Amino acid sequence: MLFNSGVFLQFFAAFLLLYWLARNHLRARNLLVVAASYLFYGWWDWRFLSLIFVSSVLDYAIALALVRAPTPRRRKAWLALSVSCSLSLLGFFKYYDFFAESLAALLARLQIPFHPRLLGVILPVGISFYTFQTMSYVIDVYRGAMTPTRSLLSFLAYVSFFPQLVAGPIERGAHLLPQFERPVAITWPMVQEGLWLSLWGMFKKVVVADNLAPLVDLVYGSSAPAGPAVILATLAFGLQIYCDFSGYSDIARGTARILGFDIMVNFNLPYAATNVREFWQRWHISLSTWLRDYLYVPLGGNRRGAGRTYLNLFLTMLLGGLWHGAAWNFVLWGLWHGAGLAAHRLWAQGGKPRLNPALWAKGIAWLLTLGFVGYGWLLFRAGSLGQVASMTLALGDFTAPAWIGSFVLNLAVFGTPLILMEVWQHRAKNPLVALGLPGPVRGLLQAALLLAIILFWEVRQQPFIYFQF
Repeated sequence: MLFNSGVFLQFFAAFLLLYWLARNHLRARNLLVVAASYLFYGWWDWRFLSLIFVSSVLDYAIALALVRAPTPRRRKAWLALSVSCSLSLLGFFKYYDFFAESLAALLARLQIPFHPRLLGVILPVGISFYTFQTMSYVIDVYRGAMTPTRSLLSFLAYVSFFPQLVAGPIERGAHLLPQFERPVAITWPMVQEGLWLSLWGMFKKVVVADNLAPLVDLVYGSSAPAGPAVILATLAFGLQIYCDFSGYSDIARGTARILGFDIMVNFNLPYAATNVREFWQRWHISLSTWLRDYLYVPLGGNRRGAGRTYLNLFLTMLLGGLWHGAAWNFVLWGLWHGAGLAAHRLWAQGGKPRLNPALWAKGIAWLLTLGFVGYGWLLFRAGSLGQVASMTLALGDFTAPAWIGSFVLNLAVFGTPLILMEVWQHRAKNPLVALGLPGPVRGLLQAALLLAIILFWEVRQQPFIYFQF
């Protein structure tokens, strides 16, 4: 079930009516959330409902066993069981065929026959998101950062909460779980915020992302694109993936807010960043902080010398790249950002940064960061290592195709509203600055967004990009 579909609107309207009736009855409310969330998830493939249920029950039980374990050794054993089961699920469904095929290709180069049995299994939608969510819960309980819940119903609601189930944000138990264990108080400002977030997120997805997608596909589907086309298509993809993913996160936050829940901000104007480290503090925040807290820090972080710090950065971003998908271009993308983070750290430690750098220096840093992130999107979007190589070489060909003017016009038409809004948000240092407009002005702005959504809403809805991860 897609947010940008009529089915979801009907589903949410019916759910909202029942939810309003049950909102003051904690158990009934949570039971309704779980039932609706399982319906929402099963809409894609009901067979995977057992997977999310078993995964949830397992980590719920392990967390309780952790606090009852009599010795540290037993606690570590329970933690190891949880992590190994979670990673085994991911490995089986997401990575087995990739590594088997890669091994077969390597051995073939060495003239060693190897024909592995490929599983060809369907990737369960959202498995990377809810698996990381349950893993962080058990790890936090192990660390003593939170007390495990004794309510299985609350835990099932926490894992399956449909606004953020299939594409995040990846919530922490300490933040979201307690919200299922207390009554909600829905206020009009919360509803206004939720409506704005949902409307703006839908605009980013339906109007911007879905209309830039054909431009990107045109170039990335070409056998021999020229340099200007590659640059423009990669710029378009940077806007597409941002609007697609941040649009989903905005809708998730908005629908949750209407229901009286607060879920974390997942994007904070990432293209305003002036270095790679800042970009990752603004982009997919729930994943970047997850990787920091549950991978980078346990590996040693920056506490074991410069060499180990750089290695930890590379390993963290390598695994962050693999999290996005079982393909070598994602590995390259992760290593590219690992190299960028390492280079930034090396530069930052080379001298004292200026507290108030000149405007021109900020501008140069912003352009360099944008270029670095942009080439990373080429790695991310390319379908193979061969395409990475060919499109990289094409950057040296300055021949402009005949249709380049139309491409630029479409990019400007669909990208300008986003850029204007984000410049306004950045200058105000408030992503919700539009809510401060006078009522009539805000109403006109929301009406314009709604009209644009209606005009560009496709009969055949485009799935969100991050559903495949």
